[in-house]
Amino acid sequence: MAFKPYRPKPAGARPPGARPGGGRPFPSRHQHQPEHRINEFIRVPEVRLVGENLAEISEVVGETIENGIFPTSKLQKFAEEMGLDLIEITPNAEPPIVRIADYNKFLYQKKKKEKEMKANSSKVELKEIRFGPETGEHDFDFKLRHAKSFLGEGNKVKAYVQFRGRAIVFKDRGELLLLRFMKELEDHGAADQMPRLEGKRMSVILSPKKGAPKKKDD
Repeated sequence: MAFKPYRPKPAGARPPGARPGGGRPFPSRHQHQPEHRINEFIRVPEVRLVGENLAEISEVVGETIENGIFPTSKLQKFAEEMGLDLIEITPNAEPPIVRIADYNKFLYQKKKKEKEMKANSSKVELKEIRFGPETGEHDFDFKLRHAKSFLGEGNKVKAYVQFRGRAIVFKDRGELLLLRFMKELEDHGAADQMPRLEGKRMSVILSPKKGAPKKKDD
């Protein structure tokens, strides 16, 4: 796919919709400003140049160019010599940060990267795992494997012990069960807080750890 350097019309050029011979221009729905200030629209006296093509710029302009602060007019001249654009990528920096590149290609790559990041970002869900105060070893291990899988997928896990009727007298047993559950998962997730009792339910929420072991594909 070929890209043509972005070139705004020179000052004094007849704007879109203008009548030949003068007069007020007709309004156009397609008029818009570039997403970034470029070329002569960058009016600050100095800017900071960054980029991966500094060796190429040095070869074209005949002097060694490195990352650093330059007069804006000098970099505008370099961009023109290369048939590229001077693009302001961080306007709020002191001084603003720029790079020399093809503006159309720069926008294409930026939007492509944003699309990839959006596609790779997954929605975090809260998965619930229920225990009873008399949960046995087999049931505990089964639910532990599920919790590891949920955390490995980037989800949060809410584990709780449900006390029914007079079983509330075993709340200490439920707390020990949740503490053991947290201990078994310490390589996969960390508790947002210690287990707490709300009514007849004691619960704890675990969030996945960064760099935790990922679930392997079958």
